[in-house]
Amino acid sequence: MKVSIITISYNSGSTIEATIRSVLAQDYGDIEYIIVDGRSTDNTMDIVKKYGNKISQVISEKDKGIYDAMNKGLKMATGDLIGILNSDDTYAYPSAVTDMVNNLGNHDSIYADLQYVDGSTGKVIRHWHSGQYKPGAFLYGWMPPHPTFFVRRSIYQRLGLFLTDHGSAADYELMLRFIHKNNISVAYWNRVIIQMKTGGASNVTWKQRWRANQLDRLAWTKNDLQPKWYTLLLKPLRKIKQYWQ
Repeated sequence: MKVSIITISYNSGSTIEATIRSVLAQDYGDIEYIIVDGRSTDNTMDIVKKYGNKISQVISEKDKGIYDAMNKGLKMATGDLIGILNSDDTYAYPSAVTDMVNNLGNHDSIYADLQYVDGSTGKVIRHWHSGQYKPGAFLYGWMPPHPTFFVRRSIYQRLGLFLTDHGSAADYELMLRFIHKNNISVAYWNRVIIQMKTGGASNVTWKQRWRANQLDRLAWTKNDLQPKWYTLLLKPLRKIKQYWQ
């Protein structure tokens, strides 16, 4: 099975080399690595060029945002299974992709666990233990961590790509559409496969949280779905326990 890994970048010079190295260190034998850059103005592309033909496809051009760039990568991908690794994230160990393929089975998709790591100290500050998916879980605020979500290319072809007008909730909308609405089959690998760098203390404002909540609600509306009255309250509350996992 061929696996496509897509990395989106923009002025990621301080982090992208670790991302690239974590992909190239994977022991899985058939990886197509795609980098979609938004025409960075720092040294991002200088770093990318260092790795030459070890990266399968590279484009650097203006885009309409991160999800537009992701859609470009998805259209370029030729693998049977597709994963998206952000330019400030790394795979947690060299056999992460192998484990995802081996545990996919006949399912349409697979996800795993994720850790948030302080970019300055390397300390783990949040542990996102996803848990096994159960039908209806989205109604209780559940979602898998998108960077761990590997999906068969045939599912993107059948159900569509990211909605580029959906702001920061575009990944939530896509997983809601795929898993909850269209009932694609999902497998779960109970291990941390991604480490995501953060700036440390959160600087998210209440206004931003309110906007995110409205976009989450819109995701349900766009899919002709009706959440419970508590669905969108539970979604952010679920994050609190990640700090004590």
